[in-house]
Amino acid sequence: MPAPFTARSPDDIADRATLLSMSGLAFIRAMLDGHQPMPAIVDLMGIRLEAASEGRAVFRGTAAFAHTNPVGGVHGGWYGTLLDSAMGCAVMTVVPQGRWYTTLEYKVNLTRALPLGVAVLCEGVVDHPGRSTAVARAEIRGAEDGRLYATGSTTCILLA
Repeated sequence: MPAPFTARSPDDIADRATLLSMSGLAFIRAMLDGHQPMPAIVDLMGIRLEAASEGRAVFRGTAAFAHTNPVGGVHGGWYGTLLDSAMGCAVMTVVPQGRWYTTLEYKVNLTRALPLGVAVLCEGVVDHPGRSTAVARAEIRGAEDGRLYATGSTTCILLA
């Protein structure tokens, strides 16, 4: 089985026909199995999809200095990207073949400052897999101690 890899150019990304030829869960599993690339943003943000099942996706991440705001804290956009990725991939796992999704809106709540270099897990879970929209939530927790750093919620639209 090939190792997971990251897209390095637009040519690496699946075309629309490939995307629509499989269920969302099959597409996500193809990334985990190394048959489809992870999106380029995972390297930029220091995050990685680790696991997925129907209605669930788990990312691991570690914020680095490149992800800080002007006062040296982890930028809120880093938390948002990680939460959006986990929730979006969780939603993708319930999308039927021939469809895809995009985020309509998402909300982020930071509960404590994340120290640089601390590994976190972010689990996204689908609460409502509807025909036209899906609702999901996620939490960012310390990988070693389980401390809660942020929560998020999203509504996604399912497209054909």
